[in-house]
Formats: sequence, structure tokens, C-alpha cells
Amino acid sequence: MKKIFFALTSIVLLGCNSKDNLEMGQKTTLEVNKVFNGGKVLLGEEVEAVFNVKNTGNYPLIISEVKGSCSCTVAEYPEEPIEPGETEQITATVRTDNAAEGMLTKEVRMIANTEPSLTIMQIKANVTRK
Repeated sequence: MKKIFFALTSIVLLGCNSKDNLEMGQKTTLEVNKVFNGGKVLLGEEVEAVFNVKNTGNYPLIISEVKGSCSCTVAEYPEEPIEPGETEQITATVRTDNAAEGMLTKEVRMIANTEPSLTIMQIKANVTRK
């Protein structure tokens, strides 16, 4: 019985190492405005950035995650795949109530089925006091 168990286990393990069964996701390409200039904002105001994302490839663009670089930056993105040729929007809001005066730069990181999978976008604004 032990010999049969080991034989079956070996077959299963050898079958798992076969590269013929390995299937990767379909990669596509995109165009996005990588820098959003929010202009001059008063300390305490929110900067609302919009990034237009166009699928320039041949397969649906699947965005798996979009995150801000800190807790003051919150992003929303389309959950449904973006079809080839279509354009959707990612919106990101930056709270400036704890920001320092001067130039503000925050990042929004998007992971999708592209090569490379990480796309970094920036939100810039000039924070001033009243």
C-alpha cells in the first residue's frame, strides 16, 4: 500500500512540474496621464485627481489594485476589465489638512496585467495658507 501511495504521489508531483500546463495571463498595454497637476490649493482642501487610462492593447486591461502612497491619498478605479480601445478613469483624492506648505507630491500605484505590471502616477499641488 505504501508503494502505491508513493508511486501516485510521485506521478502527481512530476505532473505539477510540467511547464506545458503553466498558463500566464494575457498582457496588454495602456496609456495614462502619469502626472496630475492640482495647481494651488489651500491647506485643508482636498485635491481630486483624475487619470484617464486607455487600453491600447489587444486584450482586456484588468486593474487588480490601485493604492495611494500614504493614508491621505485614496483612489477609486474601475473593477470591470477595460476593453481594447476603451478609456476609463481612476480618481484619487488627497487630503491636505496635515500637509506642509509648498509643493506636494503624492504617488498612486496601479497594478494591472501589463508589462511592467506596476504603473506609478503622481499628484502634484502647491499647498498654501489663507
